[in-house]
Amino acid sequence: GILAAVAIPQYSNYTSRARAAGAIAELDSVKTGIALCNAEIGTLTGCSAGANGVPTPAVTKNITTVTSITDGVITVTTGATTATGTNLTIILTPTSTAGGANMTWTNTGTICDGTSARGFKSGQGSCA
Repeated sequence: GILAAVAIPQYSNYTSRARAAGAIAELDSVKTGIALCNAEIGTLTGCSAGANGVPTPAVTKNITTVTSITDGVITVTTGATTATGTNLTIILTPTSTAGGANMTWTNTGTICDGTSARGFKSGQGSCA
């Protein structure tokens, strides 16, 4: 009983963190599509799902809802949850400098709650 009281919550935390990492990995192709779109048309305006080569990610156990992919900003709901079962979100916002070769992504979703053992800590998953 004591082992179960410790092991089950730890396993739930581990599963949630794994789904958070999986969601970020599944969004890599979308991030690449947005970066290519930005390089080709010179702006993030118009770099939306289904346009200018930007794909729409599939719904999986890691990404449960694709809320929007508009003008480069990716918003999804993940399979990662809080301890009470609320699904965590990812909001990835790109930043690029004019003529620059690199694109920087910032995650401001609820998945960035550094106090939780179920999402990302600061510096992980593009969280500030």
